[in-house]
Amino acid sequence: MSERIVLRTGEALVEGDADYLCAEPEIVIGELDGPVGHALANLIGDQVKGHTKVFAILNSDVQVRPATIMVSKVTVKDARYTNILMGTVQAAIANGVLDAVREGLIPKDKVNDLGIIYSVWLDPSVSKIEEVDHKALFDIHREATVKVIRKAMRNEPTIDWLLENQDKVEHFFHQQGLEGKL
Repeated sequence: MSERIVLRTGEALVEGDADYLCAEPEIVIGELDGPVGHALANLIGDQVKGHTKVFAILNSDVQVRPATIMVSKVTVKDARYTNILMGTVQAAIANGVLDAVREGLIPKDKVNDLGIIYSVWLDPSVSKIEEVDHKALFDIHREATVKVIRKAMRNEPTIDWLLENQDKVEHFFHQQGLEGKL
């Protein structure tokens, strides 16, 4: 059996060709009998209008393992956005979780013992796009899911990398503010 995974965190960014083709997930992953499991149970039981929490599924009635709960960073206000989030993006996240298991990032023998809380960002402008490229949107979110799990499970970036690169990495919006573009 694999080592105990109490709580790991990850953040990732994957961008596509159009502004709405962007995924920026943040996750926590850990044992269901620890803090992640308790948080997951509280989230699924504490539904809030505009921020519904749902499990990542391949399709209705087919939940993935490890149990993955999606929490929207954006207040969901319209049916079109909901359908894209709870359709294309939800399926992409579910497939990405399985890809991470297949890649060995998540030990297969731990899938029933772990939970993932997945903070998902879908650009609100997507509901105003006339012809959404659902394949590209799916691919971006699937790739971001594997990337964020990889980073969480490998504890990346490492503290050594962070200390070495602290003065080289600039936050995009901070830089935009300095340049007077915000």
